[in-house]
This record gives sequence, C-alpha cells and structure tokens, in this order.
Amino acid sequence: MFIKKYIYILYFTFLTTVVFSQKDSVNVEGVKVKGDIKVEKGGVYNALAPSKAAFYSAIFPGMGQIYNKKYWKAPIVWGAMGTSIYYYLENNSEYKRYRTAYKLRKNNLQDEFTLDDGTEIISLTTLETAQDQLKENRDLSLLTTVVLYVLQIVEASVNAHLLQFNTDDNLTFKPTFVNDPMKFDAPKVGLILKYSF
Repeated sequence: MFIKKYIYILYFTFLTTVVFSQKDSVNVEGVKVKGDIKVEKGGVYNALAPSKAAFYSAIFPGMGQIYNKKYWKAPIVWGAMGTSIYYYLENNSEYKRYRTAYKLRKNNLQDEFTLDDGTEIISLTTLETAQDQLKENRDLSLLTTVVLYVLQIVEASVNAHLLQFNTDDNLTFKPTFVNDPMKFDAPKVGLILKYSF
C-alpha cells in the first residue's frame, strides 16, 4: 500500500511539472514568435547558418570564420594548417632522401652519404633510424593537419550557432565575497550569477 501511494505521489509530481513547464504566452519586448521562427530585435534565427559555416570551412579552411565575420581567426587557421603541411612536406622529402640512400647502400652503390673514396659519413644503422624517425614525424604532421582541418570546421559551426544568441550586459557572472557571520576574520569567496531582463 505504501508503494502505491509513493508511485502516485511521484506520478502527480511529474505530471504537474510537465503542466507547469508549458510555454508562457506573455509577449516580451523585442521578441516575437511566428510559428516555429523566433524573431529577435528585427532579426530572424537562421538555423542553416551553422551548416553554411561548416560547409564553407570544409571547402576552404578559414572561409567559415570569414562567413561568421571573425576575420582575425582566418589567418590563425591558415598559419596552423600551413605550418603542419610544411612540416609534412619537409619530413616526407627528407624521408625519401634517406630511403634512397639506404636502398643504394644495400645494393652496394654509392649514395650521397658516401664519399668517393668509400668512406661512409652516415652508417647504415643511422640511415635506418633516420628513416623511422622521419616517417613518424611525417605521419604525425599529417595527423595534425587532419585534426586542425576538422577542428576549424567544428569551430566555425559552433561559432555560427552561438552568434545567434542575444548576449548583452544584463547577463553577468562576477565573483564576490560572502561574509560568514560566525567567522569575521576569514572571508569566504563565492560566486553570484545575476540574471536580469
């Protein structure tokens, strides 16, 4: 019997929560609702803006940031991706250089690290180690380029989504001191979230 009463209490609690959480029909100044479209201060919420920003960033890195009118982010994207692409190309060319020298040395031919008198500047073991290290660096540079490419797409999409929200000075988040009436000598630090509209 006790369990039945407990279930009824939970049921009515959740039912009233659902009833009280319905949309309010009060008109707020500056905000109008037309069907499913929310109009704020004369602007329409554009649900496709994040998709467009992501699409532009996917076509050309940094273009989504330009679409969001965050022009200062585009050179950062270009610099980061350009640096990782530069290191990929540099490590790949060095890897090919050492790989070619290793193959020539294995076939008893003269490579660029062997002098005309047959003296080896770099040993065969060092050539193998250099190849492994350069291949690892090349692959890491490629992975970095791919990660940066995906991150700049995500950043453009999230930024386009967040730009559509109204953020003004009425929303504040500031630290303040909270005095404890029992201990006057050690103030406690607390946070106040002040929301006014």
